[in-house]
Amino acid sequence: MDPFSAEGELLTIHNAFHQGQYQVVLDFDPSSLSKSNVIPARVLRLRAQIASGDAKGAISTVKNESGPDFAAVKAFGQYTLGDMSTAIKQVEQLVESSSENATVQILGGIVLQLSKRTEEALSLLSKHQGNLEAIALVTQIHLQQNRTDLAQKEVSAARKWAQDSLLVNIAESWVGMRVGGESYQSAFYVFEEMAQTPSSTSTKSLVSQAISELHLGRLPEAEAALNQALDNEPKDIEAVANAIVLATIVGKSAEQQSYLEELKKAQANHALLTDLKGKSDLFDQAAGKYAAKVA
Repeated sequence: MDPFSAEGELLTIHNAFHQGQYQVVLDFDPSSLSKSNVIPARVLRLRAQIASGDAKGAISTVKNESGPDFAAVKAFGQYTLGDMSTAIKQVEQLVESSSENATVQILGGIVLQLSKRTEEALSLLSKHQGNLEAIALVTQIHLQQNRTDLAQKEVSAARKWAQDSLLVNIAESWVGMRVGGESYQSAFYVFEEMAQTPSSTSTKSLVSQAISELHLGRLPEAEAALNQALDNEPKDIEAVANAIVLATIVGKSAEQQSYLEELKKAQANHALLTDLKGKSDLFDQAAGKYAAKVA
């Protein structure tokens, strides 16, 4: 039986992890789990530790552990800390030796995609055996490639056999945010329910709600959700990044600059900053073609 299915032992912490409730995952008691689910549970807890900002602690925990699951966690933790070259080398070795391992597929796939090695990431993730997180990651990669058609295909196929899955709902909402139209509202309902339900609310779900509000043009509501997220976790990277976007849209230049400096200090290689620099460089190149003329 799939441990992450509706009847599985790991459903609670699996859902909590993907809702961004990392403390719930960290507090989970694995003592009653069957032997086969102990390692998957430990991996989720280690990933929650990394997501909570304690990658060093997670790496220290697994330094004397053997096996591909813990090696993949260590590589992912190192990448998070900025030791990218070491992490990528470890992932390459794991792909060679343990590409059928689910943890290697997920964490290795993330590291490869973040390293701009998209085809290798997709190749590794394609080896999954009905792993919904792998499907969600493939969906996300296709959206980053602007291949909404392929992302929709992944979600539609998963929906046929995992109708009640939280991850499928989330992935479907990502696609809906790209498709637009009525799909914006459908995505909003998913994220709002997660964000406003006491048992599932988290900074991550509040940021997701805020993004869906932005797409719907509901700026005051988006600001309220982002403020709530920042009240919960003032240094949350994605909350700060989206606060930059919102401040730009509503014309709050002082707030935008403040959040921008904060993001630069916290994560200089964040996708938003990389994208802004790329666009700035393109503008400078275009402007350079036109020399000022003095009459």
